[in-house]
Amino acid sequence: MVAVTARTNRSKSDQDPADWMPPAPQAQCRYVGEWVSTKLRWRLTADDRELEALKVYAEGPCEDTIVRYAPAA
Repeated sequence: MVAVTARTNRSKSDQDPADWMPPAPQAQCRYVGEWVSTKLRWRLTADDRELEALKVYAEGPCEDTIVRYAPAA
């Protein structure tokens, strides 16, 4: 869990990384890593737009981000 302002939380709403990223550039790779970790842990699907957005970050500014997760039991 990451503490954010109410304004940031409202701006995100229920959008995925294709439609919303944290406004602070230094928080974006952490957000992407946690998003991917959650998807993997719970075996959740991602639509094409979401996958493309994640790919842009994975091949760009977040290429050194390590994603760790434990599969849900």
